[in-house]
Amino acid sequence: MFNTPHFRTFFVRWFFVLSGVVCVLCLAPGVMAAEDSSGSEGDDSKERSRQPRVVIVGAGISGLSAALELGQTGVAVTVVDMSSVFGGHAVMSQGGVTIVDTPLQDESGLSDSPDLAYSDFMTWGEDANAGWVRQYVDTSRQELYDWLTNLGVRFKKIDTAPGNTVDRFHQPVGRGIGLVTPIYRACLKHDNIQFVWNMQATKLLSEEERVVGIEASELRKDETVQISADHVILATGGFQSNLDMVREFWPQEMTFPERILAGSGRNSVGHGHRLAQAAGGQLVEMDRQWNYFTGIPDPRHPDGDHGLSAANMYGIIVNPEGRRFANLHNWAKAVMPAMLQQKRVTIWWIFDEASKPEFVVSGSDWSDFKKVERLILDNPALVKKADTIEELARLAGLPPENLIETIERYNHLVDSGRDDDFGRFGPDRTEYNNTASPKINTPPYYAMQSWPLTRKSMGGVAVDRECRVTDRKGTPIPGLYAVGELTGLVGINGKAALEGTFLGPCILTGRVAARSILAHSEIPFNIDTPQTVPSSTERCADCHDIESMIETPREGYWHFEQAHRRVLQQELNCLQCHAELAPYDEDHHRIDRLALTSTCTGCHAGEE
Repeated sequence: MFNTPHFRTFFVRWFFVLSGVVCVLCLAPGVMAAEDSSGSEGDDSKERSRQPRVVIVGAGISGLSAALELGQTGVAVTVVDMSSVFGGHAVMSQGGVTIVDTPLQDESGLSDSPDLAYSDFMTWGEDANAGWVRQYVDTSRQELYDWLTNLGVRFKKIDTAPGNTVDRFHQPVGRGIGLVTPIYRACLKHDNIQFVWNMQATKLLSEEERVVGIEASELRKDETVQISADHVILATGGFQSNLDMVREFWPQEMTFPERILAGSGRNSVGHGHRLAQAAGGQLVEMDRQWNYFTGIPDPRHPDGDHGLSAANMYGIIVNPEGRRFANLHNWAKAVMPAMLQQKRVTIWWIFDEASKPEFVVSGSDWSDFKKVERLILDNPALVKKADTIEELARLAGLPPENLIETIERYNHLVDSGRDDDFGRFGPDRTEYNNTASPKINTPPYYAMQSWPLTRKSMGGVAVDRECRVTDRKGTPIPGLYAVGELTGLVGINGKAALEGTFLGPCILTGRVAARSILAHSEIPFNIDTPQTVPSSTERCADCHDIESMIETPREGYWHFEQAHRRVLQQELNCLQCHAELAPYDEDHHRIDRLALTSTCTGCHAGEE
């Protein structure tokens, strides 16, 4: 295989040895140094011009889905990502996916249908894109459930989510990492899918009004390269971690809060939006931001703007006056507008010892309840704790008489079986029929303050039904596609999300974009034979001083530093993550990324 013209012409591999971690930078077909963009001439050039080449910017769930769909047909795919690890924000998420009429629903005795789901989507979303909603509800069983389970994803239960008349929120084993990892592993089995890590796309290259590749910066080397392609798919995610953009596109009818925390992916800062705009793409409905009321400062970075989504749905929420003000179980659609109308835009969660085990922090790295207790529940800077409601109110800075009255009233409503104040529970409820909501009467009592938390973009780069980026006239820009949250999930959510309707549309749009590229190509494709990456090593510390390598933060090394800081803290053996590198063999001293995916759970347990 290594002597084939295809391999000689198109794949150049650079290996960087870093503390026993060898970063394989596979520069795909068409990669050239910025100062030499002419390429080679002759027969190789003719061969290259016939080979379909696709560059995908972003290795999150939408980019991976597109890569696998293309890679299975033999297309040469290069996936470029700013990080050194796959998954984007999805790998850190709760991982739930809304899917319609599945075997798991049947097993649970739930009767669902595309028509029923369509009605729920359109009613709850208010102004959702009817065409995309119809496609999603009609195909989610095949395009999501069947596809994912065939890849090895296992769904363990179905949860309730506001707006759904039938439970559809499918929770995978392993949360977000359990959802994304099987897609990535499948990609690694194809030699024609290459990953280029620690590289940020900075510009789209165009010729004769067609996008023909990207210019990108190698973050670890401060160098620029160009990667040519027949098609470029932007899969860079949303912009909710860019608080300046959040403010710029904040809904005009709502007051921007004095304090707001960033709760999206580390690289969800709008890079793809700027790239698409520079190429003539249009941004639409950018004020449709799906933000949460559950934000608390990340205890690991208490002085920063980053937040976590934390909640106890068995407790209640009160405003700074110590009063209930919204139906907690109608989630952000009901709570956020009411919260933003408060004089002080903040709330308090109130719960007791009996419901303490129901406290949840969203994300695959927060499944360990002992960790949650240590860093959050037992952290007096985040959670107040007292044996009486009066003392709890004093610690939280809430009016004691109001909070006592609120708790007494709530407990009375629980006894009556009907929430006459906000309709949270009762026998006439068809959604979230929470007749078993517990009273708050078991000391000690807890109070946790929350602020608005940015989360997901429901507006973004305009695309057509084939995920081709369109300009202000609605005309597709040749060679350019956008998928996932970058597109605002193609309007499937409208103004309000049903929850579980972010990761699903990411997968769907990734596959739609790939099929569009295949449909418009005249070149025949062959199913590629899966190949594995070479492996092997030992005695890492003799050559690599990890402590000194992570002492000073470096551009492009964020995940490397975070992972290896934990290695040092827990005194882990290198081979716990890199077993494939032993015994040491100088000729094959490189990371097996397929094997490495099995070690992610060392940090991201992904279990309830």
